[in-house]
Amino acid sequence: MHAFELRRATRADAPDLLRLIRALAEFEKLAPPDAAAEARLVADGFGERPRFESWLAFVPEVETPVGYAIFFETYSSFLARPSLYLEDVFVLPEFRGRGIGLALLRRCVELAHERGCGRMEWTCLDWNRNAQRVYETRVGAQHMKEWFLYRLTRPDMEAFLKGEQVR
Repeated sequence: MHAFELRRATRADAPDLLRLIRALAEFEKLAPPDAAAEARLVADGFGERPRFESWLAFVPEVETPVGYAIFFETYSSFLARPSLYLEDVFVLPEFRGRGIGLALLRRCVELAHERGCGRMEWTCLDWNRNAQRVYETRVGAQHMKEWFLYRLTRPDMEAFLKGEQVR
C-alpha cells in the first residue's frame, strides 16, 4: 500500500495545479491553457466567488502534488438537488497504480454525498479504456449511452448570438 495525502487546493497551490493541468493536456494530446487562460483559472478557482473546487494528491517522496481533481456543482431540475460535475481527475503517469486517482474520485463522491447531491457526473475520452474500466467495474458508474454531449465553443456562441449561419 502506497502512502499519499489529499487536501483541498489553496491559492498558494495555483502554480502546481496549473502544472498538473498542463500535464493532463499533454496526456490528452490537447493544447494547454495559454497565459490568459491560466490567469482565469487562478481567478476562477481562488477568487472571491470560486467557480470550481480543486483537490490535490501528494506522496511523501515528492514535494509537489502528483494528481488533482477539479469539480463544481450544477443543478438538476428533475431531482431538485445539486449535481457534482467532475471536470478533471488526473494523476501523473509515474504515480499511477497507487490508488491515487481512485482516492481523488472517492473524495469527490464523499463531498457530493455530504452536500446532498442527487448525482455525480463526468465525461471520459472514448480512447481512455483504462479509466472506463475503473469507472464501470470498480466504481459502479454507468456509461450514459442515451445522452449525447453537445458543446458550443466561445466562437460558436458568438456566431450564434450574432445570428450567423451555423456550419
